[in-house]
Amino acid sequence: MDSKEIQHRTVVEKTESRKDSHMALAFLSQNEEIDSRFYYEPMLAGHPQKDAEWPIKFGHQKMKFPLWISSMTGGTKKTNEINFRLAKAAAKFGLGLGVGSARIALEGGEKLEGFDLRSLLGEEVPFYLNFGIAQIEKMLDDGTITEIQELTDKLKADGVIIHVNPLQEWMQPEGDFIKYPPIETIERFMDEVDVQVIVKEVGQGFGYESMKRLLLLPLVAIEFAANGGTNFAKLELLRNKAKSEFLMPFVQVGHSAEEMVDIANRLVGELGDQIKCQTLIISGGVQNFLDGYYLVQKSDMNAIYGQASGLLKYAQESQEELEEFIKYQIEGLMLARTILTIKGK
Repeated sequence: MDSKEIQHRTVVEKTESRKDSHMALAFLSQNEEIDSRFYYEPMLAGHPQKDAEWPIKFGHQKMKFPLWISSMTGGTKKTNEINFRLAKAAAKFGLGLGVGSARIALEGGEKLEGFDLRSLLGEEVPFYLNFGIAQIEKMLDDGTITEIQELTDKLKADGVIIHVNPLQEWMQPEGDFIKYPPIETIERFMDEVDVQVIVKEVGQGFGYESMKRLLLLPLVAIEFAANGGTNFAKLELLRNKAKSEFLMPFVQVGHSAEEMVDIANRLVGELGDQIKCQTLIISGGVQNFLDGYYLVQKSDMNAIYGQASGLLKYAQESQEELEEFIKYQIEGLMLARTILTIKGK
C-alpha cells in the first residue's frame, strides 16, 4: 500500500470515527433551554482570527479585552501567591487588575509583597489598589491620607479603588462605623489626593441617586459589584450569629448588574454632557463570557465586565488552570462578538 492509499484510509477512518461519535452523542446533545438574550447570526462573518483582540480604553490606558480582574485578596503568604498568579495572567492577556484591600500594605515591609505587582504586570496593564470607605474617612479626619498617595506611587499603581460597603460594615462584628455620606468622603479624597479613582460596591450595587452622583465625578470608572455575585453583607451575617437571625432580609436588597446597566443608560440620556465618569466595570453575578458580552453590549457607556469568584477558583489551583480558564473566556467572548447580537438594543 503506497503513501497516498495510507493517507486516504486514515482520513476515512477518522471520518467514520467522527460520525460514529456524532451518533453516540446525538441524543445527549438536545438543548432544553435557549438563551433568549441574543439573536444568533451565523451568516454575517467568518470565525474570529486566533490573534484577534477587542481593544478598549480604560483611563489613560488600553486593555486588549474588556475583562477586568475584580478585587479579591492579598496580604498573607497564600493570598499573595494568588495575586502573583492573577498579575501574570493579566499581563499575558492584556487585562486590568484590581487587588484586594491594600490596608495592610500601609504597614510597609513584608506586608507590601502581595501588592508589589508592577514588575509582573508590565507598564501597560491597569493596576489599582483597594481601600474601604471607612478607612478613607478615618485617614482624612486624622490627616494621614497622603500615605495612600505615597503607597500608590511606591507600588507604581495607576490609582485606587474605594469600596463603599455600609451594609457589610454594619453586619460585621468588628465593622467600622461610617460617619459621613460616602459621596462626600470620596469628594474630599479626590480634592486632597492626586490619584485616579474607581468606586465600587461589594455585593449590593448602586441605586439611581447614588449612580447619578458618581457619574458626575471625574472617576476612572464605577464598578457595580451588583447583587448576584459574592454578597459581603451576607458573608458577614453568616459570621455574626447575633444579627443573622434578625437582619438576614437585608441580603436581598440591592440591584442586579442588568438593572444597573439600565439605570446608567437612563442617566446617560438625562445627564448628557454633565457626565464626567466615562467607564463602567459591570460586575456582580457575571458568570461567564455570555453574561459579560450581553451586559457590555447593552451598555450605552464605555464598559468592561469584571469577574472575581470564577477567577479565584482557578487561581487557587495553579497558574496553568487560571490561564486556561481566561483563555477560553476570551475565546468565547470573541466568538460571541462575531455571531451574536443582543435583543432590544
